[in-house]
Amino acid sequence: MLQDILSGIPLGVFLAFMVGPAFFILLETAAIRGFKAAFTFDIGVILADIVFIFIAYFSTNQLLRSIKDDPGLFIFGGGVLTIYGLIAYIKAKNATYTDADFEVQKLKRKDYLGIVAKGFLLNFINIGVLGFWLGLLIIFGPSLEMEASRLVIFFTSIIVTYLLVDVLKILLAKKLNNKLTPRRITLFKKGISFLLIIFGLILILRGLIPKEIEKIEKNLEDVSYKVDSF
Repeated sequence: MLQDILSGIPLGVFLAFMVGPAFFILLETAAIRGFKAAFTFDIGVILADIVFIFIAYFSTNQLLRSIKDDPGLFIFGGGVLTIYGLIAYIKAKNATYTDADFEVQKLKRKDYLGIVAKGFLLNFINIGVLGFWLGLLIIFGPSLEMEASRLVIFFTSIIVTYLLVDVLKILLAKKLNNKLTPRRITLFKKGISFLLIIFGLILILRGLIPKEIEKIEKNLEDVSYKVDSF
């Protein structure tokens, strides 16, 4: 049991620092809306991860591979993310901010539900996340003898570690709230929106030209390996 927990902790830390749409939205939410809103958003992200874990566990490898590599899903997810980023950019560009925008406001129940849904959907449309959990199951499943209790402990340790690291990220990002000005908050939102558009386009390209994208990623990994070795 202890060995399964210890095996999951480094993966949880790695997952917390994976750069993706949810990563940047989490930091934005923490900086602008405060700890509770960011933590609620993170719960939505984790719920999507849990759904992916269940899909990976209860589906056959053949079905999972066909879903994971389906270009249509990458194009759909990338399109949704790109449109979301464009809308967010336009809103940030046209918005005017007052001092009230820098004060953490009390959230209502419907606000929490909306933030959870936002975190869930932003993570769920990224089909690459399913590939990540499938990869972990394929790599670590045999060493855990595919025993349900051990898998639960292993994946729970990953999720809990991920959540704890995210709490630290939220606390650090929350400190930015005191330094926000109307100009900075506009630039911050525009920057996050631009990154979402970039991630969306990457997903679309992964669906349209998967082999070329894989070659680029492999070349980047080779360069990174050579730099680390040097």
